[in-house]
Amino acid sequence: MASVWWPCLILALLSGLAASGFPRSPFQLLGKRSLPEGVADGIEVYSTKINSKVTSRFAHNVVTTRAVNRADTAKEASFDVELPKTAFITNFTLTIDGVTYPGNVKEKEVAKKQYEKAVSQGKTAGLVKASGRKLEKFTVSVNVAAGSKVTFELTYEELLKRHKGKYEMYLKVQPKQLVKHFKIDVDIFEPQGISMLDAEASFITNDLLGSALTKSFSGKKGHVSFKPSLDQQRSCPTCTDSLLNGDFTITYDVNRESPGNVQIVNGYFVHFFAPQGLPVVPKNVAFVIDISGSMAGRKLEQTKEALLRILEDMKEEDYLNFILFSGDVSTWKERLVQATPENLQEARMFVKSMEDKGMTNINDGLLRGISMLNKAREEHRVPERSTSIVIMLTDGDANVGESRPEKIQENVRNAIGGKFPLYNLGFGNNLNYNFLENMALENHGFARRIYEDSDADLQLQGFYEEVANPLLTGVEMEYPENAILGLTQNTYQHFYDGSEIVVAGRLVGEDVNSFKADVKGHGATNDLTFTEEVDMKEMEKALQERDYIFGNYIERLWAYLTIEQLLEKRKNAHGEEKENLTAQALDLSLKYHFVTPLTSMVVTKPEDNEDERAIADKPGEDAEATPVSPAMSYLTSYQPPQNPYYHVDGDPHFIIQVPEKDDALCFNINEAPGTVLRLIQDPVMGLTVNGQIIGDKRGSPDSKTRKTYFGKLGIANAQMDFQVEVTTEKITLWNRAVPSTFSWLDTVTVTQDGLSMMINRKKNMVVSFGDGVTFVVVLHQVWKKHPVHRDFLGFYVVDSHRMSAQTHGLLGQFFQPFDFKVSDIRPGSDPTKPDATLVVKNHQLTVTRGSQKDYRKDASIGTKVVCWFVHNNGEGLIDGVHTDYIVPNLF
Repeated sequence: MASVWWPCLILALLSGLAASGFPRSPFQLLGKRSLPEGVADGIEVYSTKINSKVTSRFAHNVVTTRAVNRADTAKEASFDVELPKTAFITNFTLTIDGVTYPGNVKEKEVAKKQYEKAVSQGKTAGLVKASGRKLEKFTVSVNVAAGSKVTFELTYEELLKRHKGKYEMYLKVQPKQLVKHFKIDVDIFEPQGISMLDAEASFITNDLLGSALTKSFSGKKGHVSFKPSLDQQRSCPTCTDSLLNGDFTITYDVNRESPGNVQIVNGYFVHFFAPQGLPVVPKNVAFVIDISGSMAGRKLEQTKEALLRILEDMKEEDYLNFILFSGDVSTWKERLVQATPENLQEARMFVKSMEDKGMTNINDGLLRGISMLNKAREEHRVPERSTSIVIMLTDGDANVGESRPEKIQENVRNAIGGKFPLYNLGFGNNLNYNFLENMALENHGFARRIYEDSDADLQLQGFYEEVANPLLTGVEMEYPENAILGLTQNTYQHFYDGSEIVVAGRLVGEDVNSFKADVKGHGATNDLTFTEEVDMKEMEKALQERDYIFGNYIERLWAYLTIEQLLEKRKNAHGEEKENLTAQALDLSLKYHFVTPLTSMVVTKPEDNEDERAIADKPGEDAEATPVSPAMSYLTSYQPPQNPYYHVDGDPHFIIQVPEKDDALCFNINEAPGTVLRLIQDPVMGLTVNGQIIGDKRGSPDSKTRKTYFGKLGIANAQMDFQVEVTTEKITLWNRAVPSTFSWLDTVTVTQDGLSMMINRKKNMVVSFGDGVTFVVVLHQVWKKHPVHRDFLGFYVVDSHRMSAQTHGLLGQFFQPFDFKVSDIRPGSDPTKPDATLVVKNHQLTVTRGSQKDYRKDASIGTKVVCWFVHNNGEGLIDGVHTDYIVPNLF
């Protein structure tokens, strides 16, 4: 396998999946057996190249991997790429033995039908889905005949944003094997001239990096090349594994002799605006902070650490206050106060004393902060030339007071009245991020997810640094009247130091000799107007180095920016306005061949002598944009979970897989047929999953006791008034008490706001509640006339990251991080199954090495999962005893 990230992009070639089934980790495909260098399970990746041309911040990236099947039988190879969420795929091609299969962008609904047909026939298909902090994953696979060569080529484009004074491109280099021809090649062309260019790697010494890396810049051109030889890739002089594993980062900035720069090519213009040297506008900040019970522990401590650092950066002319919300609202001061040394010291003491408590009243917390800013302005308590900002941090959804998202949005919109921006920070995954983002966007701000990690405090501080230094307010970009069409957003509430405003448009006439742009804004001490005048003949001469530029880059930059902004506006639009925005964005996406939330890429490729369609879908933030993506991601591009993974299947065997430990724990529950067990209960989401046990038709001849399984499952979401009962014969869905019944012979997708349910004929059912909760029910069928056994169900938790910390149940209690330690491994009563001592939840238990089956890929054969078996119905591992989880009925 070879894998490379560009920017924040990972390219991996996996092989042998068809023969071996999906391994626990794709990297295990390399195995430990002796193989020729660069060959994994018969597939040799002999070339991996990333070629990027960046022209005026617009990056055009081509990722190419070439491989050959050295085996004497056909092998399946998968192309697996992670790319930035802000990027749009523009092309993907497969070339097999010299024959190229191109990609075509189509309207999503048209492509989706082809996709679902391929999936229902059990075929592999391509998909883009969310992955990690800033990434989306694209996956497609193809069978490669013995001796055949295959080339995968993916193209995507992205406008690089300026943050903290520089443009930054991340490459996460992870080949996981030696690659004969490995190269990253980056050409940068900036008409303003390049002022700095740097590249560094976290995984290699500077001495070794120096010989594999070249970087240079002069005038308008810059170049970075990373080309490690096979010996430089080795983790040691005699090793056959690669040391390339880490971050490769390129940073650059441009000369800023004037505040702005206008470029015009082929009737399209782009205007970059980033003034320097202006005094900072004083700011009035209302910090609206969630201190509900779910913020307890590490999250609140990290919030405090970040706020203490932010207080260090407050300037004396700034004003601030803290508004804390839980079930009710409290404030540090009655009104905004100036950031004097005395007040800041008092503020530090207040932050340190913050404690978690109660529920989550987002509405009242925000309205109190907004009211405080409005009142300070009305009563002239803050400087006339200051700007106001609301920064709200929460880790959950509103559950007390006004809790309807659309009503909270309306209240906040009316209270702010367009006067200042709202920035929403969503801490973790147990929240409605779409709500936070939509509310921020319609109030001229943005939302940012803060990931629950060791650097959460630095993420919070990093966000604040982006908005800490406003240089201008009320920015308006003005262009010649009646000379411009299709202008992108040209008014901004703030310009922040270290950022950049980008506006693009089309010129009406082709005989324009000059072009003038005015930028107006309010500074810390006065109003400013910046004027840019462009002589078209001089511009043409300056851009004669067109051979260095890819295509009509400004036209594509304009289209990219227009689509991005139309999709943002669409999030808060309704009715006819939403239809018009959708139509405009769709038309541009199809015209410029961009894969956006409204389009999909269809790649025709061979599979078992039949045409097969592989779909590249770009996930939208809302369920409406990609109603089936959770199910599709499960079916077509299963990725080893980065969080603990849970399922119950068989007799019934409960399995908790913990990737951090590279290990699993398992236990059985022995109860009589007819017993109903509570598997999951989340009181915050109102979500429950219960399972009813069935037994064999009669006792097995070689067993003293009858085997038991799950024969019926009940999944209910009280907040959505939704229930689904799954049996081995049928699936019954109740939506607001209205039943719909489906057979296991159906292939059907059911979608509504916040819900996606897909039944895959005689295989499985996938149900997702928005982004972050996905379950899979697997159907096990046996011969109908079998004298002993009967059909049964397996239950798998694919994604649980949005479920609350209060989730419990036989499976649900393990959704929150927990630790265990295995020691003193020793011979057991069965020579093939050693015993060990397990320390977990303050209990010391004797456990036995065993194995269970994971039936996600194949319900008949399954994949072996090695685990430590906890005896006596999981006693000591589960909270309480197993009878505590018996409930009266499915619902």
